[in-house]
Amino acid sequence: MGVYPISKAREIANEQELDLVEISPNAEPPVCKVMDYKKFLYEQKKRDKAMKAKASKVVVKEIRFGPQTDDHDYDFKKRHAEKFLKDGAKLKAYVFFKGRSIVYKDQGEILLLRLAQDLEELGKVEQMPKLEGKRMTMFIAPKTSKK
Repeated sequence: MGVYPISKAREIANEQELDLVEISPNAEPPVCKVMDYKKFLYEQKKRDKAMKAKASKVVVKEIRFGPQTDDHDYDFKKRHAEKFLKDGAKLKAYVFFKGRSIVYKDQGEILLLRLAQDLEELGKVEQMPKLEGKRMTMFIAPKTSKK
């Protein structure tokens, strides 16, 4: 390989039945490469697809409570939350206030904070309980295990 004028480079590319691809147009003289451009695009698409497959997908699991959830139901849902966090999924726990139950906002917050405290070893709170309309939402992310 060497430095050729553009006409000679085109001639070389035509002889080899390949494409002349401009790599760096701002360089003096412009830098070009003789290659099969369709094959290059195909391999690039294949690399991008492999990178996308390796990227971790974040799964968000939801658990719904009422403001006056009793202990048995709470424990049942807590066990599900533990399983979700062990599996590596984020957890969205929320208290849904129906009708006039919105007057029990403090009970809903206490319930979510209790859940956060019970799941302290498995996950860390990403977002503290926040009231949005008729829902009080809290996010818990799984703690990464050291391998």
